[in-house]
Amino acid sequence: MAAVAAITHADAADAVAYRGAQRISAGDFVAQVEQVARRLPERPFLVNLCTDRCRFAVGLIAAMARGQVSLLPPNQTPDMLRRLQQHYGGLYVLSDSVQRPEILESMMYPETQIRTQRTQHFKVPAFPENQIAAIAFTSGSTGMPAPHRKSWGALTRGATAELERFGLHRGERAGLVSTVPAQHMYGLESTVLMPLRGGLVMHAGRPFYPADVAAALAQIPGDRVLVTTPVHLRALVTAGTALPKLRLVICATAPLSPQLAALVEDRYEVPLQEVYGFTEAGMVATRRTVHGAIWQCLNHVRLRRVGDAAASVRGGHIETEVACSDLIQPLGDHDFILHGRNADLVNIAGKRTSLGHLDHQLNSIEGVHDGVFLMPDEHGEGITRLTAFVVAPELGSDTVLRALRDRIDEVFLPRPLYFVAALPRNATGKLPREDLLRFANDCAAAAARKKEEVG
Repeated sequence: MAAVAAITHADAADAVAYRGAQRISAGDFVAQVEQVARRLPERPFLVNLCTDRCRFAVGLIAAMARGQVSLLPPNQTPDMLRRLQQHYGGLYVLSDSVQRPEILESMMYPETQIRTQRTQHFKVPAFPENQIAAIAFTSGSTGMPAPHRKSWGALTRGATAELERFGLHRGERAGLVSTVPAQHMYGLESTVLMPLRGGLVMHAGRPFYPADVAAALAQIPGDRVLVTTPVHLRALVTAGTALPKLRLVICATAPLSPQLAALVEDRYEVPLQEVYGFTEAGMVATRRTVHGAIWQCLNHVRLRRVGDAAASVRGGHIETEVACSDLIQPLGDHDFILHGRNADLVNIAGKRTSLGHLDHQLNSIEGVHDGVFLMPDEHGEGITRLTAFVVAPELGSDTVLRALRDRIDEVFLPRPLYFVAALPRNATGKLPREDLLRFANDCAAAAARKKEEVG
């Protein structure tokens, strides 16, 4: 079986990453992989918590060189790490932060020497396609999340498919800045593997605030690509932040409204491509959001209809046929319309809709900066009412509810509707259900206290 190289940069002097103003060449990167690999303990599994994207990439490749598998849990809470430890003996943590979890054996990312003049002994590590590089986990409310093994061949084929879809394998080598963590499947595929396998340049940081995003982009010379989420895009547009000229914006992790996509394309004069995927399959399809609702599968990926609103995907980098976790309307074997997650379906008084549809309608209201619906746990035989949270500092409750009445059926109007300063989004911009339930309890308690004070 042919081996697949870790990076495709042809010359040792080619840039692989920028850490601030510091340029890290391909020769430097390979030398760091060798240095870190020698320092790793003899263990079968690790959780790579390096926040620096280049160090994460070095750790990933160094672990593979030692035959180790990187685990990608859905979160990094102590409870999750304990569960992993129970199922994966010999697990340790690689971190570049002094804030390391105490419940697992931890290794600090070692100091490495960067030799900016080094051009000799440039031997790029390569690995068999069937070598397991990582295990990603689907989120679970109870028990151990389900593991999904990711071979090096599947990961690299997916990166190649994404490069081809976005045309990043042609023309000037682009530099990528990303607001998403490398430990997320989207971050791993689009901000680590795509630049490594496409001869591109990654920015080592993970900027959060709009001004930090602009500063990071300015540190990358030449063509620039921003890989981000709807939350960060909305923050950039709302703040009116000026950005250096961009070649492309890539967005994923949460539904992106056509209105926001149009604002981004107009403000920054750049095409915006949205990525759809899920942990079991990885990236599956893309769309130019301003051009309509239809998604196009990546090259060699095909759909198979399963029932009225379900499908499976296979081919290309997807090694075994996988059922889609969302409600999908196939349009042939390549294109589809996404209707929302199966878990998002709600049925109230005999009427059905999806939380994704409701979220879209809420966020389409002018003046709403962010918003989400929640279906609380059902208790007893009474009708369970939806809850909604909205960030809309210039609007009142009557205005939001009146606008919703124009868009959705009366039975889906939120009761209650909480106005909040911000939603409890995680590092990738998602809103896990358990976090929303806790947030709802906090909002209810605050509302009760306020009522008592007024009374």
